[in-house]
Amino acid sequence: MVVAEALAGIALVKAAVDGIKSTIGTAKDIGEIASEIDALFTGEKQVQEARNKRAGGGIAAQFGVDTVAKEIIDAKLAAEKMQEVATMVDMRFGHGTWAGILAERQRRLQEAREAARERARAAAKRQAEIEEMLKVSGLVLGVVIAVIAAILVAMQAAW
Repeated sequence: MVVAEALAGIALVKAAVDGIKSTIGTAKDIGEIASEIDALFTGEKQVQEARNKRAGGGIAAQFGVDTVAKEIIDAKLAAEKMQEVATMVDMRFGHGTWAGILAERQRRLQEAREAARERARAAAKRQAEIEEMLKVSGLVLGVVIAVIAAILVAMQAAW
């Protein structure tokens, strides 16, 4: 399955680069090639994830020459294609455009990670509040039952 993911990732990278090459000359703004750039990032991420997943496999999967060579070559090909696109984008839309894209992407990814952490914190806080309410409710219920039992025992003794 890891090999299939790596193949899909590198194929996505190549397809994205081909798409960018075919449209960059006529693109009026970066938005016209945004979907191909997104596919490029997705494919590159898949190549990296496939490489990282393999680390958990058996000895042959981790250290086999064909496995190591394939992982390194796929990662190099993806990096090469990324650099190729960076050069094309900078040449078409001006120096620093690619760096701006990478910086904005990184900022958005960081914001998404922070939002996810904040949601997790809020969920944990809500869970803790619910647990605290259940403890207090249980304690109050226990006290009420004890008081009712004491009253019943006192009434029983009075009869």
